[in-house]
Amino acid sequence: MRLYLLALNPTDSVTSGFLPAAARLGLDVTVLTDHAEPHRKAYADLPSTAPEVLECDIRDFRAVISLISRHHAPAAVFSNSDHLQTQTALAAEYFGLPAKDWKAALRAKDKGQLRRHLALTGQDAVWSAELAPGQDPAELDPPFPCVVKPREGVASEDVTLVADAAELAARCREIQHRRAGATLVVEEFLAGQLCTLETLGDGHRRHVLGGFRTRLSPPPDFIEEVLEFVPAHPAAVVEQVLAQLDALGVGLGACHTEFVVQPDGRARIIEVNYRAIGDQCDLMLAEILGTPLFEQILAAHLGREVPADLGAQCAATPRRARNEVICADRAGVLTAAPGPYDEERDGVRLAYRPLRPLGERHEHYRTNRDYLGVMWAIGTDQGAVDAAVARFRAANRWEITP
Repeated sequence: MRLYLLALNPTDSVTSGFLPAAARLGLDVTVLTDHAEPHRKAYADLPSTAPEVLECDIRDFRAVISLISRHHAPAAVFSNSDHLQTQTALAAEYFGLPAKDWKAALRAKDKGQLRRHLALTGQDAVWSAELAPGQDPAELDPPFPCVVKPREGVASEDVTLVADAAELAARCREIQHRRAGATLVVEEFLAGQLCTLETLGDGHRRHVLGGFRTRLSPPPDFIEEVLEFVPAHPAAVVEQVLAQLDALGVGLGACHTEFVVQPDGRARIIEVNYRAIGDQCDLMLAEILGTPLFEQILAAHLGREVPADLGAQCAATPRRARNEVICADRAGVLTAAPGPYDEERDGVRLAYRPLRPLGERHEHYRTNRDYLGVMWAIGTDQGAVDAAVARFRAANRWEITP
């Protein structure tokens, strides 16, 4: 049985979770990518289960379908990349395989379309407008403060809060200078506690796998700095989020939904990432839940059901967790930082993984691309988990030389 896995780069959770899971499921894997060499290098040290890598214009579903049809027959077509869900869904559907609804994948990726569809279905009306290249932001007249972001962006890149018309014009010019030809979305700022809901659908039922409470960097940026695991959000909140996902057509596979809970109890979606959560939270979530999460996600795309009690099992977990990043505060060369680290102490398991190599120079992006490393801890007591992360952070140093 062959799994075709579409990936832009090896960090699309491929090497961390899905390749080992595919091996455990006995699948032969072909990675389709538009840059084969970085993948071949990344997989060079893997055991004999290292995947086949083929180069393809993976942003074009027609090229994907053509290559697969000339190669081995597929058992599943899958991707965990934000950018490739629509193409993957169309390719899987073409071959008669379990597939996400390509329309839902498109709505999740296109933030303007997401807002229009939620309003059209009566789920939520957020003031939102698209700004085409060359269009004057003064034409929009949004409510201030408002948020500017690329229509098809990811990872908080070029997402910013603006206070007035002058700032809106300046930020739009800056972003469109960096992203020539990009359409931006300008929308109402939704205040409230930022949370996530993690779900997995297998074509028969959708399972809620808990979620996270998220701490963001100070305005005007929206960098995710800390995520704290929540086994079960309030039922009324979950019901609202699931209703909005239903309206969007989200069903099969993993979905990572970000939303805010406002003082009046309304749950309002910020964005829908129709794939598994990233930044090591996927690995952490699998360990928290004590379930073979990556195998279950792949199994859903093979047409298999996951255990019917998975959601209840997740809600009942006694484990608590914290995921915290080390973020660069300036441009320069990373000259000091710890290496990979694992520890079990006083009932808490802690892991640290570097995300940027020593000696490499980077600009200061003011996005998730500033992450230097991520640490996460799991235990049964939130206080002990938080203390373990704080202890590791205090015992190590990260230095950037301009």
